[in-house]
Amino acid sequence: MWLVLNGSVYEIHAIRYGHLDRTATHNFIGGDAHDAPMPLDYYVWAIVGGGRVFVLDTGYDGPTGQARGRQLLRPVGEGLALVGIDAATVRDVIISHMHYDHCGNAGLFPQARYHLQDDEMAFCTGRAMCHSLMRAPFEGQDVQAMVGRLFEGRVVFHNGTSELAPGITLHKVGGHTRGLQVVQVQTARGAVVLASDAAHFYANWQQRRPFPIVDSVSAYLDAYDTIERLAASPEHIIPGHDPLVWQRYPASLPGIADIVRVDLPPTR
Repeated sequence: MWLVLNGSVYEIHAIRYGHLDRTATHNFIGGDAHDAPMPLDYYVWAIVGGGRVFVLDTGYDGPTGQARGRQLLRPVGEGLALVGIDAATVRDVIISHMHYDHCGNAGLFPQARYHLQDDEMAFCTGRAMCHSLMRAPFEGQDVQAMVGRLFEGRVVFHNGTSELAPGITLHKVGGHTRGLQVVQVQTARGAVVLASDAAHFYANWQQRRPFPIVDSVSAYLDAYDTIERLAASPEHIIPGHDPLVWQRYPASLPGIADIVRVDLPPTR
């Protein structure tokens, strides 16, 4: 289904799987005076090239979405299958951070190694989780599943910046969580940065107004400088939850508007 590329150049599919209607006041520290509609969309990302597949984040499943009042538009495994990826055969999963909407679907990738930052695992299993406010975006079952994988030899820890494969690097930025990492991917149009929750929306990053779920505001603000430095241009930064992503980029497949190719230039 996908085009296998030579060397260190990759395709990136943004696969929209979930949705939440909300207003702008909920998406910025300090709220927003206009409080217009500003919904969240939820994505997983498939990075494909050189005969390899990397999946960034694993989303949430139906029961978790229902418990948290989020829509599940399509199960994550079905979204991956639409672009020709069998989740059961994926060998490498990158976890940007351990919030429920980024590391769920525990049994979906039985052969994969999971890549995450040292500081993220320490954060979600450490004393910060004694505070109900801090642990609210985490699901205990997801954290427990990651510990289980650790004892199966299926977790690879990273500390700061790592080259995962030629043309794919992981970069710890923190801010939103202690060990949040972003991914720089080399594509035919240059270095694309999958910003995950370092920038939920274009507006968070462009206006230097962080999302209100935060571990360190100063680290959050510093992360904006990092993603700008890593990206070939501002147009190469891809936010983690913005509906504008699937509205701006070309569709991966005919007739499916919300699975898009962010390795290609935006078309609108």
